[in-house]
Amino acid sequence: MIKRAIYDQIISNLFKGKAIIITGPRQVGKTTLLQAIMAQAEGKVLYLNCDEPDIRPMLTSVSSTSLKALIGDNTLVLIDEAQRVKNIGLTLKLLVDNFKNIQVIATGSSALELANEINEPLTGRKREYHLYPFSTKEMVTNASILQETRLLEHRMIYGFYPDIVNSPADAQANLLELTNNYLFKDVLSLQDVRKPALLERLLVALALQVGSEISYNEIGKTIGTDNKTVDRYIELLEKCFVVFQVGGFSRNLRNEIKKGKKIYFYDNGIRNALIKNFSPFELRQDIGSLWENFLVSERMKANHYANHYVNTYFWRTHQQQEVDLIEESGGKLYAWEFKWNERAKAKIPQAFMDAYPGSIASIINRTNYMEFVNV
Repeated sequence: MIKRAIYDQIISNLFKGKAIIITGPRQVGKTTLLQAIMAQAEGKVLYLNCDEPDIRPMLTSVSSTSLKALIGDNTLVLIDEAQRVKNIGLTLKLLVDNFKNIQVIATGSSALELANEINEPLTGRKREYHLYPFSTKEMVTNASILQETRLLEHRMIYGFYPDIVNSPADAQANLLELTNNYLFKDVLSLQDVRKPALLERLLVALALQVGSEISYNEIGKTIGTDNKTVDRYIELLEKCFVVFQVGGFSRNLRNEIKKGKKIYFYDNGIRNALIKNFSPFELRQDIGSLWENFLVSERMKANHYANHYVNTYFWRTHQQQEVDLIEESGGKLYAWEFKWNERAKAKIPQAFMDAYPGSIASIINRTNYMEFVNV
């Protein structure tokens, strides 16, 4: 079993009077993480899977008396897929307030649904953790830098979802099933999605524009809708952990593009499944896009797990000068340009270095990427 980056953090915060909330997309390993926590538990454990229809009523409109009967003498209570339970926030509040000797851990696959349920009732009563698909750092810790480096091209095509990592021979079939049966299921379960076919066209359009600055107006024209609908659907995709945004960086220099944005996928495999492109690496025309999405998503995971709080941007001018990724941290700017081939000519634009003297800049390629994604 591959040890997850947040495992030790969770273990160190057990039985400290707060509910522990673990969010993350379906099939990312939340239940496996719960099993690892159960394995080290000293007391009795109650596991409740809210995907099961007979479990949900036990946690809906409850009282402290009914909860006491449900818990019995268990000291660790695990509630999986908690967003399936109406008013789960109030139930968790009752558990935290009335049962000081137990630890509650709840998982959820939809940030939107779960946040709506728990944020107000659990104010000051919870610690939140997010679980992503496996990260490069987790894989290196489990195996070695050499092994992960050898698998780099495979990771860029098939990604890091546990089923794909653990069963590489079935990677393509598993990714297509994951995309069709889980990704769409979670997003379409939200009431704001009224046009499933439109959502699918949007996802394909975003997948084809990874690494490029996007325009909601242009995407709307391409898929046949208005920019407000594009904006709303992208927000839902972010809440379901499918994509994330990086905005343009500007200190109000005249030639900088201020309102641009790029969309990245949390997992390369999901991106490739959406466009149904699993072509061998050497035959692909989108290596630059794959490389950029891989690096940005892996950097994001690494910063998150290391509790590095940074502001992330890209930079571009009207003269088409560009920096792929910028991080603002501790009053400093760090700038990177991404090139797959180490022999390719690349440098950070002098205009950026002149505008922001003191910035720390470097080029990331396939020979030096490991430190960048292994924060």
